[in-house]
Amino acid sequence: MSTTNLIGEFECRLDDKSRIILPSALKKQISQEAGDRFVINRGFEGCLVLWPQNVWDETTGRMNSLNLFVRDNRQFVRAFNNGATPLALDSQNRLLLPKQLLDYASIDREIVLFAYSDRIEVWNKKTYLELVSNEPSDFAQLAEKVMGNPKTTGAGDDVS
Repeated sequence: MSTTNLIGEFECRLDDKSRIILPSALKKQISQEAGDRFVINRGFEGCLVLWPQNVWDETTGRMNSLNLFVRDNRQFVRAFNNGATPLALDSQNRLLLPKQLLDYASIDREIVLFAYSDRIEVWNKKTYLELVSNEPSDFAQLAEKVMGNPKTTGAGDDVS
């Protein structure tokens, strides 16, 4: 399992050919195992998610253990893979982002790359700024709910 722990917030611009330059501070965090290879797909709340190739492989490997005779599992796997596109950095550290995914995320020029955990969310800058300006009214209460009980993995999901 990967020990990828990406961090940072980076503002970028699409060029006329729908490419972004991966910031060097972010590129340095990508494991050698991923190399210059990534997969991008649709994320939650209207963003895209850029996965280092090795993390994508681990994530989809876990999905391969799902019973695909169960309707919810099939629907999830289809939705997760919908639009998934392999990408590779070119010699100038640029990634060509697929038009259909840019349209999905309403991305035109201004982008924010938000790196956390093992992934990089790709946001329309305006949408991202609206999202982060609408922080939970009581962040301390949310933190307690999600992280406060060591026997839960999140919002009441008991792992024992």
